[in-house]
Amino acid sequence: MKASRIRRRLAGAATVAALVGTGVLAAAPTASAKANLLAINKVSLDKSSPELNIKYSCDTGVNLQVTGYATKITGGKKSAAGAIDAAKLTCDFETRTVLMKLTPAGKGFVKGDKVKVTVFYWDENGSFSTQSEEAIATL
Repeated sequence: MKASRIRRRLAGAATVAALVGTGVLAAAPTASAKANLLAINKVSLDKSSPELNIKYSCDTGVNLQVTGYATKITGGKKSAAGAIDAAKLTCDFETRTVLMKLTPAGKGFVKGDKVKVTVFYWDENGSFSTQSEEAIATL
């Protein structure tokens, strides 16, 4: 055999091995654990309080609460905060949504206020936070 035939056969064998390996990996079941998901879907105004529609997902056995706050960006200082207790969240690897109503400190918000909203997971002991997400919206 000539050297070029050997090279072609080796290249062909390597390609077949790579494709077979890829097929095996594609057919393998996905891992059950995944990263905790947290996203702000929508920011709206209910009377004078901001409401956040939050998409979340957490692993089974995780005991985290979701905490959020909003601050007015322009024209005065307004803020609001809220939390959803871990007992009210369903942690089962599924992606779910939850509505968080923020309680304003002081006078409250009005339609047209531009706000910066932040949500994050907070552990049950209050010792650390994780997975922070931010959004800017007009109420």
